[in-house]
Amino acid sequence: MALTLAHRGPDDEGAWADENAGIALAHRRLSILDLSPQGRQPMHSACGRHVLCFNGEIYNFAALREELEKSGKAPSWRGHSDTEVMLAAFSAWGVEAALKKFTGMFALALWDRKERVLTLARDRLGEKPLYCGWQNNIFLFASELKALRAHPAFMAEIDREALTLFLRHNYIPAPYSIYRGIGKLMPGHYLRLRENEREARPKAYWSLKTAVDSGNQDPFTGSDEEAVDALEHLLGRAIRNQQVADVPLGAFLSGGIDSSTVVALMQANSVRPVKTFTIGFHEAAYNEAEHAKAVARRLGTEHTELYVSPQDALNVIPALPHIYDEPFSDSSQIPTFLLSRLARSEVTVSLSGDGGDELFGGYNRHFLGAAVWRRLAWMPRNLRAALAGVLTRFPPRNWDILFHAIERFLPRRLRFAHPGDNLHKAAEILALKTPEELYLRLVSHWKAPARLVKGGEEPQSVLTDPAQATLPDFRARMMYLDTLAYLPGDVLVKVDRAAMAVSLETRIPLLDHALVEFAWRLPLRMKIRAGQGKWLLRQVLYRHVPRELMERPKMGFGIPLDAWLRGPLRDWGEALLNPERLTREGFFHPAPIAQKWREHQAGARNWSYYLWDALMFQSWLEAREKGAARDISQ
Repeated sequence: MALTLAHRGPDDEGAWADENAGIALAHRRLSILDLSPQGRQPMHSACGRHVLCFNGEIYNFAALREELEKSGKAPSWRGHSDTEVMLAAFSAWGVEAALKKFTGMFALALWDRKERVLTLARDRLGEKPLYCGWQNNIFLFASELKALRAHPAFMAEIDREALTLFLRHNYIPAPYSIYRGIGKLMPGHYLRLRENEREARPKAYWSLKTAVDSGNQDPFTGSDEEAVDALEHLLGRAIRNQQVADVPLGAFLSGGIDSSTVVALMQANSVRPVKTFTIGFHEAAYNEAEHAKAVARRLGTEHTELYVSPQDALNVIPALPHIYDEPFSDSSQIPTFLLSRLARSEVTVSLSGDGGDELFGGYNRHFLGAAVWRRLAWMPRNLRAALAGVLTRFPPRNWDILFHAIERFLPRRLRFAHPGDNLHKAAEILALKTPEELYLRLVSHWKAPARLVKGGEEPQSVLTDPAQATLPDFRARMMYLDTLAYLPGDVLVKVDRAAMAVSLETRIPLLDHALVEFAWRLPLRMKIRAGQGKWLLRQVLYRHVPRELMERPKMGFGIPLDAWLRGPLRDWGEALLNPERLTREGFFHPAPIAQKWREHQAGARNWSYYLWDALMFQSWLEAREKGAARDISQ
């Protein structure tokens, strides 16, 4: 099982078992802190009671070590790793109290030899993955599914309900996985399983809902300038903590607001130029490398950029099923992997700017979607339907041509890299009844996935759970739901698997939980202002980088997928989506997929994201059949 995760830890390995208790722990090590053998895992506590195996980093371990020493609860230290401090914290304070003190990213397994209890825990926002579940009366857990598949007891039965969720979201949200009986531990939760116990209910030690509700009860009341000072202080502190490493460290730099802010504060905290990395595309509509280079030049970083060809990107596709390990179809997975591979050529740790969109209102839907709903809610539904017909009469690329021709006459907030797709998305929402329906539609790919999956029913997810935070403003509700579902299910999965595939550790300072809690104390006007998101984050950045260098439409981190599916990927796609093949495999009804493939090839519609969902499942299924003959479906 550990060998399958060698990419997550190429530097060392360790295993420990207690045959009488029926438990075994194994670990693959990517050496970041305390490179000596004293940092090796699984690690035993000084008192001998606990055995710990964990993936991630605890950024405040030095402060916790000092607290333990001052309280007289510190052991005789053997090394200077965060793992050793965690064990001492568990022994001194107990599991839940220790988890609440940790600032970091982690997935861990802790065995209590005295109480004979296994504890699994995951960090607050879900940066590190943790799968677990019962298979043939054996409880299995691991960082990735490929480790579970290596166990002889693993059944590998595909969960059709999870498959419907995948088609809706392009990822499988926690607590589900693609395999029946195996789930993802929810972020901010821990699970305790006693010896000879079958059921264990996960318990939250931190929740986003509580953070949001607390923020509403204790809102920030300072001035704009005080808010900028507070955010810069919190983010600066998080970055300083995350720059601690005994190996080379750098940062991803796209040239956007989030990564530029992180790099600016990294450079302000460093006496030497920070190593920064970006990849570029020769297609102008998808290329941010020039912007990143300008920011790097302004900040004085040691910048590395690599322009990749379409073939470079296409060459990654056969590896995606192995990298992501379950169906995952955010197509920016490809440039994320290429960027991670570039960074790993020089560093072992890279900081990332993820999280800014969710916390500070950076996605188009946060302000455009809300504005559209506000302006259209009064309109009779039959009139909305007629307007939708007008918007969808022309293919997205025709709208792109028209908008780019008149772009200089449009307000900045109405300039988008791909306006045609935005208009077609707008057409889809015109017949909806409530803003919640609008949000689900905006974050959905296939709108009725259960009709596509044979024998599939769509289960409740965190997005349809009625027990949500109380937020009167629709924009805030969207940001909350994005942080709850899209961030851990898509963004963090994409970054973790792409980086770990090349043995690169990524750290995300914007997800420091103190900063997250502060963000939810802020009034919405400090996030979205004048039709533009991330207002407060921008003000921090403008203290380091001129405003004019950053004022441009949001691009995202995409690839020309629509054109590729009509060009170099056409034969590959047709083979995977062949109706006879789909019928034989028995997961999809072929007709809806075939219709979208025909319309896409004819240029009538851009169905690339829908088709990529089906293609990534098909590609994953093909890889499993070739590499794991025991996979079964029912």
